[in-house]
Amino acid sequence: MLNKYARAFFTRVLTPFATFLIRRGVSPDTVTLVGTAGVVAGALVFFPRGEFFWGTVVITLFVFSDLVDGNMARQLGRSSRWGAFLDSTLDRVADGAVFGGFALWYAGQGDDNILCAVSIFCLASGQVVSYTKARGESIGLPVAVNGLVERAERLVISLVAAGFAGLHAFGVPGIDVLLPIALWIVAAGSLVTLVQRVVTVRRESAEAEAADNASHGTSHGSEAAS
Repeated sequence: MLNKYARAFFTRVLTPFATFLIRRGVSPDTVTLVGTAGVVAGALVFFPRGEFFWGTVVITLFVFSDLVDGNMARQLGRSSRWGAFLDSTLDRVADGAVFGGFALWYAGQGDDNILCAVSIFCLASGQVVSYTKARGESIGLPVAVNGLVERAERLVISLVAAGFAGLHAFGVPGIDVLLPIALWIVAAGSLVTLVQRVVTVRRESAEAEAADNASHGTSHGSEAAS
């Protein structure tokens, strides 16, 4: 849902900024690299120290680079396999940094092994969810399912909760519970999404193999008749 509606909205909003960068001679790849570096720095500098509000602010400033670089590439007519590969690869790096930052907090000052494990599960499951689609597509399957919690949902749920939880440092009582709740939601949603994609790939592969067998059978029948 977020990929469909929010992405279209923010793409329109960020188009003037993308145009500005193009006029200044900035390349889409540069935006991708700088955006990822900013997200990684925000996550791994602030989150392990429990500074969730400021970490979320920094990450938010850079996370929209994922939309800006694509917008720039389209305006320049430079959409390429390399750009898509770089963007997708660095997305995984950024996601790993965000949930890795949460894990480091709970492994250290946060002192909660269960939430540390949940954070690590969110990190790993997010990578695997992305891999299932990429791998399914690489073997010629459409993988025609999005799933309950994709990358956009994982980031929005986690970062919004982290930002509000960070207000605890400013004296807002009880609000820090939002981050653990969000991590559990993301973990459960990622598991459901993983199952959805695996089931879809299993069904599509069976359908593709049945179609291939039917095609081969028809071909052999035609040869025999001739």
